[in-house]
Amino acid sequence: MSVGASVGMGGGLGGSGLILASGSASRKAMLEAAGVRFEVEAPDVDERALETEMEGAEPEEIAQALSAAKAVAVSVLHPGAPVLGSDSLVEVEGRRFDKPASREQAAEHLRFFSGKSMTLDSAAALAQDGRILWVGSDFARLRVRALSDEFIAAYLDAEWPAVSYCVGVFRIEGPGVQLFDSVMGDQFTVLGMPLLQVLATLREQGILPE
Repeated sequence: MSVGASVGMGGGLGGSGLILASGSASRKAMLEAAGVRFEVEAPDVDERALETEMEGAEPEEIAQALSAAKAVAVSVLHPGAPVLGSDSLVEVEGRRFDKPASREQAAEHLRFFSGKSMTLDSAAALAQDGRILWVGSDFARLRVRALSDEFIAAYLDAEWPAVSYCVGVFRIEGPGVQLFDSVMGDQFTVLGMPLLQVLATLREQGILPE
């Protein structure tokens, strides 16, 4: 299990003791921009095993279960600390996609996505002492434009391996926005976390000020 350094948040609004159980750069950036103080610890969770166990479940349910598993896994190691887990799933034409394992697989994913609609489910969960306090989720729909092989090659030249950590093979805050004709849904959800729900929960739990 890898442990990230404490995130310095001078002038932030609070979040004392909060741990983010995710190595996602975009999730860290969202919380930082929102003024939340937190530390980062990557969870030791076999995501693929859990997905296999939940085969047939709705993507929203799987994303919530993964978020909860991450939060619980880290919370049992830090008694008393609130832990935030989060996960996202991409589905295209009924097929669920994980992070690409190689550049070749990333190109295969992008060719499959070309000209199709993508559903992205992002979830989050808050745990403490191994107990789930809250789980929430949201979804977005993104229309992928027709992608040429030339564009895919140039895109991966610029974005690989950064997008190897991204379901959907894109960073919407970067060149990944060029993949789409339209986006319907909350920007934070597309970035990988239902942030407004998370902030409301942190306030309700007394982690952030009301």
